[in-house]
Amino acid sequence: MSDEISIQIKKLAKERNALILAHNYQPPEIQDIADFTGDSLELSLLAAQTDAEVIVFCGVRFMAETAAILSPDKTVLLPRLEAGCPLADMITAEVLSAKMKKLDHTPVVTYVNSPSSVKAVSTLCCTSANALSVVNSLDADEILMVPDRNLAQYTASRTGKTVHYWNGFCPAHQNLTLDEVFAALEAHPEADFMAHPECRPEVLALADAVLSTSGMLKYAKDSDKKAFIVGTEQGILYPLRKQNPEKAFYKVSDSMVCRDMKKLKLTDILTSLRNMRPEVSVSKEIQEPAFQAVQRMLKN
Repeated sequence: MSDEISIQIKKLAKERNALILAHNYQPPEIQDIADFTGDSLELSLLAAQTDAEVIVFCGVRFMAETAAILSPDKTVLLPRLEAGCPLADMITAEVLSAKMKKLDHTPVVTYVNSPSSVKAVSTLCCTSANALSVVNSLDADEILMVPDRNLAQYTASRTGKTVHYWNGFCPAHQNLTLDEVFAALEAHPEADFMAHPECRPEVLALADAVLSTSGMLKYAKDSDKKAFIVGTEQGILYPLRKQNPEKAFYKVSDSMVCRDMKKLKLTDILTSLRNMRPEVSVSKEIQEPAFQAVQRMLKN
């Protein structure tokens, strides 16, 4: 049945001149149907460079909004509109603007895992892979990083600048405990521990490598190691194992699951392409300054 649905999706996507994007945390069957898989910003940048008229984003809302920011001339579909991000929901443009007034002219570095309206009032954006280089590119000695406190604290530990942080977090990463990490390390002493910078500082201190999801894929591929403990959402285990069949990958914890990333089904993609909705759009008033915040990041 899933094969039949996949064939229908591919056929309809071709008719619509649609590009299907899937984040690394999506279920295997969703990743398999995608034209591109990867990190959220990476996918939006790829899509912007194509002549596709439609982008089907298999991810969560802020990712579809980012695609709309970078490709305002394309139709962006999010097959499950209720797929959100708890981290992105922990900040609003109104509250951030009020905070910015109190901090005077302190630059704001906003993680891409945020609403488009927040990006629009920010100085520039960052990803989990380039946060340090973005912060170091700024002349200011003090920076406000939003909304993820763990990414901000990790960045602060590696720069000489003062980094103020928002008290936001990703539940899937925040909930990873030291006991769970120690148990995984004891069970697999031969393995390198890769951790995402959204994890707690004490967890990151135990990691052999602190990496974004794309960084983990590259690290595992290039490493001479044959075993890895993976400290991020479990969806990435699929591409890791697919790209490295001769290597072993272990979950650091059974709890590292993003429920929003698992909401999407193949039937949702097919229905979305048939009906050309739900569509995610960003108003021009938000799109233009948000685009500039992303562009400033890309220039670093």
